[in-house]
Amino acid sequence: MGTEIGHTHFTEKEWPEFSDRLKKETALLQEKAEKGECSRRAPVGGFEIEAWLVDETMRPAPRNTEFLRYLHDDMASMELAKFNFELNNAPHPLCGDAFSKFAEEMHRHCRTANTTAERLGLRALTIGILPTAHPSDFCLENMSELKRYRALNEQVLRERGGEPVWLDIAGETERLKMRHDSVMLEAAATSFQIHTQVPFEEAHHYYNASILASAATVAVSANSPFLFGKALWHETRIPLFEQSVDTGEGRPRVSFGSGFARRSILECFLENRDEYDILLPILFEEETDRFSHLRLHNGTIWRWNRPLVGFDEDGTLHFRIEHRVMASGPTLVDMLANAAFYYGLAASLAKRVARKERIDDFETAKANFYRAARRGLEATIVWEGKELKIRSLILEKLLPLAHEGLESLDLDGKETGRYLSIIESRAAKGQNGARWQLSFVRNHGKDMKKMTEAYWHHQQIGEPVHTWSLK
Repeated sequence: MGTEIGHTHFTEKEWPEFSDRLKKETALLQEKAEKGECSRRAPVGGFEIEAWLVDETMRPAPRNTEFLRYLHDDMASMELAKFNFELNNAPHPLCGDAFSKFAEEMHRHCRTANTTAERLGLRALTIGILPTAHPSDFCLENMSELKRYRALNEQVLRERGGEPVWLDIAGETERLKMRHDSVMLEAAATSFQIHTQVPFEEAHHYYNASILASAATVAVSANSPFLFGKALWHETRIPLFEQSVDTGEGRPRVSFGSGFARRSILECFLENRDEYDILLPILFEEETDRFSHLRLHNGTIWRWNRPLVGFDEDGTLHFRIEHRVMASGPTLVDMLANAAFYYGLAASLAKRVARKERIDDFETAKANFYRAARRGLEATIVWEGKELKIRSLILEKLLPLAHEGLESLDLDGKETGRYLSIIESRAAKGQNGARWQLSFVRNHGKDMKKMTEAYWHHQQIGEPVHTWSLK
């Protein structure tokens, strides 16, 4: 959910002090991990759903403070813009009936969110990029009332030397080029983020497996083809987020990463310390072993697969991999299917990576990811040295791997089989959220309000997106 901060302006002495504390915490993290003082719990899963608040005309409604006050849910929180919010679930071990627990809990949260929105004359919508949003919606007046967002905006612009944020995203037939005076454009990109907690010794294998899986997961879940009325990438969130918080210096804050982790997940945290400027030098009073400065710094670096440090209920240090490539929506059942596909695929690939079986090198995986983000289920990528249509790859190779991975986790096969059958049907038909939106506009014209209303009505019914009609 993010950590709130006490102030937004920093003195000269705070930067070196934060750097010193970051170095101490990184050294302690390495020491604890190498001494085996970390959680050894079997894989534990959880996720975050980012959503929009819209009014009766399907336009962004900047009312999340009021909405969250009425919702009164500890698992809900603000996002960057006043028209966004986030729902979280409680983590569960990835075994047995975990997906029943996920489904029951998230249905309850989403049902309450929808009811609360309706009481306020609003609608809650899960979609990667809201097609009816305008550039003017992303003004500082619509930034949520949390100091960390103001500070982040100020520091990104400071790093850029006061230069505006530039977007340049080219689709097949249309291109968007524009400038903006804040990081608020990031708020146009909402996602479904999946967490996997694993023992330290396995974390780098899961990290590398997540990198390898990313092309397939971004393709199958693509749900963001339009931005400000232009048809761009099938998953336009990817270039939008990368460009909207670009500091213009050093390594990109949002990226696919710099390579596989070779020996341990600690390599990512060492890279964070050595290669990334500090954006928010907030000094905490907590003990070094709470890793407050390390966690805050890591929170300003958005790898599409991001390693995280956290704590079990008993305070034991743990590591998680946050898979960030998937768009929010279209329906809860679609997102649960996406989670099942990712968990199974990551589990299988992690075992192959650990055995040092050759799949693809990092640069190939990276190229595959951006091809898949551009073209979704229509992409062609390289897998094990062969160029393949991604739909065929999913159906013939990756779904069997996902089944194998879920079985190895000892998850209820009947439950997970139902969710993987949704992925199979989606890939076979070639209709994910992005393809449905593009097809609707092709059939009915570029009326974003009409299309978003139809999308919302389908979402309320709750059937998976591959079954949606274009009427």
